[in-house]
Parts: sequence; structure tokens; C-alpha cells
Amino acid sequence: MQPGEPRSRGPDIPVEQFLVTLPLFSDLTAEEIKRIAGSTRRIYATKGETLFTRGDRCEGFHVILYGQVKLFVTSPQGSEKVIEIMGPGISFGEAILFMDSPYVISAQALKDSLLLHVSKTLVFDEIERDPRFARRLLAGMSRKLHQLIRDVEAYSLRSGVERVIGFLLREDELSEGSERSTSVTLPANKMIVASRLNLTPEYFSRILHELAAAGLIVMEGRTVNVPDIERLRTYQG
Repeated sequence: MQPGEPRSRGPDIPVEQFLVTLPLFSDLTAEEIKRIAGSTRRIYATKGETLFTRGDRCEGFHVILYGQVKLFVTSPQGSEKVIEIMGPGISFGEAILFMDSPYVISAQALKDSLLLHVSKTLVFDEIERDPRFARRLLAGMSRKLHQLIRDVEAYSLRSGVERVIGFLLREDELSEGSERSTSVTLPANKMIVASRLNLTPEYFSRILHELAAAGLIVMEGRTVNVPDIERLRTYQG
């Protein structure tokens, strides 16, 4: 097996039934879905399994059907920086396809996961055949670029408390006044979430304790209950 080549194992689940649920393929005909399924592979990854590492050859992009995956980089000293934590319905690896370069990050399953691997050859063939496919790919990459810009802004201009509050409130999902309270389940352990927010685990824990002491959140294991969204949103620390 070549580096970066997708691994496939597990029961024989029809790929077509998953493809039709994904926005990227939502407008395609049954014939088109069948054609794409022929070049799409299932990847069953157990918790902790590496999907690819920095420097591996990129042969396609991935879509998560269930489970959870983290994207990360590792420094020469061995420290890890989490770039993103992703769940079902999220795709990753599209941009690197067009650069003809190896992966610049690594990917690891945080939970037992099922992914689809869409081959590079298929992507290029579908772009030639149907410009709508290219538009969907560009839309997805644009959303991720927008999120990356927001992340850089948060790391550069926001305090640690502001980053944690923004993460808990999912500012891109909760509009002001839409809900009075909410509950958030941390998508991974505190060390991974802290790295995602560019904080040390110790500082992340201190911020959670500070917010809890102020009555703004209630911790129940990995579940964070927010009794009053607006109070948390306007907390100054």
C-alpha cells in the first residue's frame, strides 16, 4: 500500500445511499451517483487510527459519514496543534487536490468512524463533465477559508475567555435572541479542544472554572450547560 492510499474494511454498505445525502452530490442523477460510487471507497477507521500524515501523497478527499476526525500538525519537538475537529457530513482535503502536493497536515480518527474517500481522478473527471460539481467544491472551500480567517482573527484579537465563549456559543450557529439557553457537548477531551482554541489545557480548564464560578455555565462531564446565553455572550471576564 502506498502512503496516503485509503484503507477499506468492514461490512459491504452501498456507497450510493450515503452519497445522495451529501450536499456536494445532492443534485446529481441516479446514473451520476452510481458512476461516482464506482470510484468512491469506504474507510472504516478505529479510534486513534491515522488516516494520513503530513507528507503523504493526496489521492482524493474524504467525507465523514459518522464518527469524528481531527486535523493537526506536529512540531519538530513533538508538540501537537489541532487545526480542526470535524464530525458527520464534513469533507476535508479538497483544496490540496488542486495543488498536486502532499498533505501538509495529518488526520486521525477521534472515534470509530466511517468515511468516504472520493478519488482525485473522479473529481477531475466530474469537473470536466459538470461545472456544478466545481461550484459546489468551491463553495465548500470558501466556507472553510472564511472559518480559517475567523480563527486567525480569534487567535490574534480575542482573549482566551472570548475564544472559549465563542466556541461554546457556536457563533456561526446561534443567532442573538434565538435561544435563551443551550447545552454544548465538548467534541473531544479538554487537551484537544484547548489546542483547537490555541490555549494550553491548564488555561482552558481555568477559564471553564471561572465561567462556572460566575454562574454562566454548569459542567456535567463533557456537557456544558449554558442557562443564559445572553449573559455568557456579554461576559467581560
